[in-house]
Amino acid sequence: MSGRLHIVPTPVGNLEDMTFRAIRVLREADLILAEDTRTSAVLMRHYDIHTPMRSHHRNNEHRAVEGLVEEILAGKDVALVSDAGTPGISDPGFMLARACRDAGIEVECLPGPTAFVPALVASGLPCDRFVFEGFLPLKKGRATRIARLAADPRTVIIYESPLRLARTLRQLADAFGHDRQAAVCREISKMHEEIRRQTLGELFSHYEANQAKGEIVIVIAPGGKTDDSAGKIPPDA
Repeated sequence: MSGRLHIVPTPVGNLEDMTFRAIRVLREADLILAEDTRTSAVLMRHYDIHTPMRSHHRNNEHRAVEGLVEEILAGKDVALVSDAGTPGISDPGFMLARACRDAGIEVECLPGPTAFVPALVASGLPCDRFVFEGFLPLKKGRATRIARLAADPRTVIIYESPLRLARTLRQLADAFGHDRQAAVCREISKMHEEIRRQTLGELFSHYEANQAKGEIVIVIAPGGKTDDSAGKIPPDA
């Protein structure tokens, strides 16, 4: 009898965000695939989970998928986790989930943490319609992608490295307009969580002078006309 692939979200910061169901699934699985076993080992020790782990990341997922599908078809229950958040969302996971579906294997994805949802909701920007872009291209296609997003009538969500944040905010301000409302959300759910809500121009000026740290989510107000001045929010006090 075939096993099952369980996609298990893990906390993006606060370990208390782990669900009872996620803990049970990880304990009962035959194997845990982890983006970085050293990072996941901290979580496993915290919740007394002793299931064997194996590395599964961007550098080995192409060659590992076929063998993993065979193991699951042979009856092994496999749980997939990333370093933080939901696997497949700007993290490895899509290829294995697709291969399992193609092979007729049941894929179960647990609901749970991901960084962009709390960032979007807490930003105070419209969250009824949005586009999640993940990380922008580093070189080829970057300017074209930014220009297309500048006219999007939905709230735009982008992930960014703290080392590239100021440069990206400058590019966004030039394309979207320096007065476009936005929020930089940093260290979601962690002790030093910060959500700074200003215009793109103001955010660029701040982070050009102040090096950001931690995981970054940029939320940008919709382009074009919106109802009830959507996206117009007061700056930080």
